Amino acid sequence: MHEKKLFLLDAFALIYRGYFALNANAKFNPVNSKGLDTSAILGFTNTLVEVLTKQKPTHIAVVFDTAAPTARHEDFTDYKANREEMPDAIAIAIPYIKQILVAFKIPVIESDGYEADDVIGTLAKKAEEKGFITYMMTPDKDFGQLVSENIFIYKPGRFGADAEILGVKEVCEKFEVSNPKQVIDILGLWGDAVDNIPGIPGVGEKTAKQLIKEFGSIENLLANTDKLKGKLKERVEENKEKAIMSKKLATILTEAPVEFNEQELILEEPDKEKVLELFSELEFRTLARRVLGQEIQLINKSGQMDMFGNVEELPVNQKEIEEFNTIKNTPHNYILVQTLNEVETLCEQLLQQKEICFDTETTSLDAIDAELVGMSFSFKKSEAYYIAFPTDRTEVEKLIQPIKKVLENEKIVKVGQNIKYDVLVFKKLWSRSKRCFV
Repeated sequence: MHEKKLFLLDAFALIYRGYFALNANAKFNPVNSKGLDTSAILGFTNTLVEVLTKQKPTHIAVVFDTAAPTARHEDFTDYKANREEMPDAIAIAIPYIKQILVAFKIPVIESDGYEADDVIGTLAKKAEEKGFITYMMTPDKDFGQLVSENIFIYKPGRFGADAEILGVKEVCEKFEVSNPKQVIDILGLWGDAVDNIPGIPGVGEKTAKQLIKEFGSIENLLANTDKLKGKLKERVEENKEKAIMSKKLATILTEAPVEFNEQELILEEPDKEKVLELFSELEFRTLARRVLGQEIQLINKSGQMDMFGNVEELPVNQKEIEEFNTIKNTPHNYILVQTLNEVETLCEQLLQQKEICFDTETTSLDAIDAELVGMSFSFKKSEAYYIAFPTDRTEVEKLIQPIKKVLENEKIVKVGQNIKYDVLVFKKLWSRSKRCFV
């Protein structure tokens, strides 16, 4: 029997991912000749076309959130309260993306009062009962709780990397649990800075995993706090209600009021005329050739139709994403640094530079809870260094000392992304130092 292969796309997660990925590329010009920022539209559409081409689903749907409040907002008024306002490019993109989905004949599904996560969870479970293999296409870790023998996370690759498919084995290994449903308990203890789920203050990813490994669930942990010690015991006992609420907020519902009609989800051939019309308006030349096998018609500077889309003549999307540099087509030299001697040697080189860039790899989005996993530095084109920190905090403190001298050197310009977060991480590491760097 032919395998029924369903892809459920988490619309906003993929739109945001595509938008930030394209804007991170300095060679990409997101504005077409009409002044429209197409970054979010192009990012999502490329992702869609890639999955259609490579994965060949038999059934598909794209699930959107709506503006209506959900039960989570009623239970916890601060739920998602700290989210930044939607970028204009994404707000502009949504109507275009929905038009593209109509042209591709792909169903758009949404339900007031329920998040896209809930709708995807509901459809995935119903599809499983109908014998489908379902792939939840999203970069969101929360979906790990839904994974089963027939339900997978399909996490799109970034910057040329392959997509990652997570099943029961992969989710259990990632979260260090015996059952994917325990992901909810870990998220309940750990919290989620993006969704403003509080968790238990002072409990990060590592501690949450250890507690669930030992006690199995939040409920069992709260019933056995006498087995805990010190500050951890105090934190858990003082925040029992917060832990239960956080678990509820982190739970993806699987009973949203949406029907599973497999006939309506069958992947069809796109309406090529509508696709061509939209790609022409948006000036997606490469996608038009890739999807339709033909050139789009653009208006050139003289106001006449240009059948061939002279790339030199219009400031369109740098021939779009296919010409982006990736790790596969760009010469590079990446050097792993692990020992104290290697770190000191690297820092000697860094101290000789006028300008360096750096980034941190940590265990949490919350700087107060985060543990340093690694750091990357670069001061030369196509060359970068990655310092891998051990789990032993004493060893980390030894390695961080020469780095501290570099970061506190006021003569060196430091370049990074979200440096305020990094400053908080470093302040925790060397709390005795009151100096900050810019």
